[in-house]
Amino acid sequence: MGYKVVVCGATGNVGREMLNILAERQFPVDEVAALASRRSLGTEVSFGDKTLKTQDLDTFDFTGWDMALFAIGSDATKKYAPIAAKAGCVVIDNSSLYRYDPDVPLIVPECNPDAIHGYSKKNIIANPNCSTAQMVVALKPLHERAKIKRVVVSTYQSVSGSGKDAMDELWDQTKGMFVPGQEVEPKAYPKQIAFNVIPQIDVFMDSGDTKEEWKMVTETKKIVDPSIKVTATCVRVPVFVGHAESINIETEEFLDEDEAREILRQAPGLLVVDKREPGGYVTPVECVGDFATFISRIRQDVTIDNGLNFWCVSDNLRKGAALNAVQIAELLGREVLKKG
Repeated sequence: MGYKVVVCGATGNVGREMLNILAERQFPVDEVAALASRRSLGTEVSFGDKTLKTQDLDTFDFTGWDMALFAIGSDATKKYAPIAAKAGCVVIDNSSLYRYDPDVPLIVPECNPDAIHGYSKKNIIANPNCSTAQMVVALKPLHERAKIKRVVVSTYQSVSGSGKDAMDELWDQTKGMFVPGQEVEPKAYPKQIAFNVIPQIDVFMDSGDTKEEWKMVTETKKIVDPSIKVTATCVRVPVFVGHAESINIETEEFLDEDEAREILRQAPGLLVVDKREPGGYVTPVECVGDFATFISRIRQDVTIDNGLNFWCVSDNLRKGAALNAVQIAELLGREVLKKG
């Protein structure tokens, strides 16, 4: 006996990826409903070897459905998630709306699976920000061994994190650079993204941090340990898919780079590719379509007593969004609902 699963936002980048991953991982489903806004009604989407026609999110009855994976943004989630939850359908939400709600668990299954039992307060589970998700998978096993005191992270985030319009803008701007008179003015971003990097993701806050940077700080504390100090600089780069991060950690106990490498090799969800030679590391292009988060460039930070540096790369549409949501669904089924 399997589950009845709803995917909300099935025509978007993340929604389509959710359907792909549900099929790839052979999630035990009896029925799948693909929901979208009215303007996308009837659009066909793939689920394994099946084709689904999207249904209208606005009129859908969630009664009798086990879980709903939401990828529709905070505004729409605010309207529809309580409706689904009230109908008895557990919501796994990819937006930022519920991440900081103390009554809603924020889960990365490799890090804090026990938090799943907190879902019952609102019948909602939150999926973390894409940049946070891949980082905490690497932080957690190191924290368990040597207790991380401080994290300094700089991100190199792909345009797919901003959606299809941003991907189109990078493509069009890149082409326009080579055709006189075909230059494309920025719309998705405040400045040109083609052949450029932009040190702003989301809006600026009073502290001078952007909201993306604040998310990484707050979510890491909620998922891993509230005592960890985190400072982040988040940068948008002209890459279509795949986020990269340069991470520096300071631990309470000394952790040798070789031991750290072995810990990361054995940790769930991680693959270590770390050869000290040209090309002996993973780049965003190579991680696309993969479930794993890749770790490279592990080395001691000799400027402090207990410091390590490493490079972290992951497909942001997968581990940063759709894959983590499906993993939460698997955890929910295995630990709580126990039907599949």
